[in-house]
Amino acid sequence: MGRLGKRERRAQEKTAEEISKQKLVEFIRGTDVDDNAGVYVSEDTALKTSAVYACVKVIAESIASLPLHLVREDKGVKTRARDHPLFGVLHDLANEETTSLNFREAMLASLLLWGNAYARIECEKGHVTALWFLKPQRMEVVRDKHTGKIVYRYNTEDTGQAVEFGPREIFHVIGFSLDGLKGLSPIQYAKQTIGLTMATEEFGAKFFSNGARPGGVLESPGVVKDTDRLRAAWNAQFQGGKNAHKVAVLEEGVKYRAIGVPPEDAQFLETRKFQLSEICRIFRVPPHMIADLDRATFSNIEHQAIEFVQHTLRPWIVRFEQAVYKCLLSPGERHLYYARFNVDGLLRGDYASRMQGYAVGRQNGWLSANDIRELEDMNPIEGGDIYLVNGNMTPATDKTGGQVPPAAMEQPSPREPPKKNKKIKPIKEDDL
Repeated sequence: MGRLGKRERRAQEKTAEEISKQKLVEFIRGTDVDDNAGVYVSEDTALKTSAVYACVKVIAESIASLPLHLVREDKGVKTRARDHPLFGVLHDLANEETTSLNFREAMLASLLLWGNAYARIECEKGHVTALWFLKPQRMEVVRDKHTGKIVYRYNTEDTGQAVEFGPREIFHVIGFSLDGLKGLSPIQYAKQTIGLTMATEEFGAKFFSNGARPGGVLESPGVVKDTDRLRAAWNAQFQGGKNAHKVAVLEEGVKYRAIGVPPEDAQFLETRKFQLSEICRIFRVPPHMIADLDRATFSNIEHQAIEFVQHTLRPWIVRFEQAVYKCLLSPGERHLYYARFNVDGLLRGDYASRMQGYAVGRQNGWLSANDIRELEDMNPIEGGDIYLVNGNMTPATDKTGGQVPPAAMEQPSPREPPKKNKKIKPIKEDDL
């Protein structure tokens, strides 16, 4: 089918025409802005909210920056399959124009916003040699009525025509789903929460753009002939942050009366803080990861970072790994190869904790010097592959080298019989 053109791999935002069409569709369905705190909520507009942007960015960057390896397992021995063409696609370059980090970052951002991530597979001699990112908002996943197989229909940006792909031609990572066919968009299912957040940000921006003053009315005892001119002259002189604290001179009995609700009465700051927690709840991100340190302490922040890896990143990591197994490996390769993210770097403690853990592994014989040096990103040394055991920990064997029976090990050591006390002779008078 050939390439879809370089425009398919450029900026990820929708055009103004696409947003207008989406608004029209939602207006016809009755799900327009009236239900979302009076603002239009979509995946693109939601990303302009600082909390949504921060949550998506911290998850996407954290996972995209992890090393992703293709591993070969043969008879229990695991090695990195550097000679496989897919290894370089996952670890180094997704295609000739995109690095692996940028590609995975775009895929995860799509997954977090739209609930799905798509890429076109490019093969050569039966192996995947490149992956090209596709915009999720242009993809439609359907099931063929005649064959019952899944069909991917992608609307090209150049012509607007739909191009169909088979399941083996698309790399599809599915988010949280109810049917296993297509993921659900967190933004669409949390429109009310995100809409309220966007409304409070818009309110604050307009409030400060108006010089941090609420709206008001100009009262005149007489009839004002040209109200538009008077309003324009007032706004030109006193509206906006640069005109704040100017002194107004009112003529002909004109009075200014402020109206509107002050931010403290509307609980503006409290609402913004609560909405920040709501956005974090949607993406399951600890608040301290997006610079909300109100409830963070030195005693719990390290454990929250570990929980971030275990409960936030791990489900997305497993989804990506299993999608690689399903879409990018042939049936004959699946029993030998699998993809694996290395999350050890995110779970590393401080220097003292790491050294203490290495010492335990070294003394108990399940870590060698080179194993520890590899974990610390250091070169191996000669003789560093020897596994040592503490001298006090010796196997329970008898003198002939055989295993000591358990019954013999449980018997207490024999004790010497107590000595009998000598009888003491009574003292007679003749002895004195």
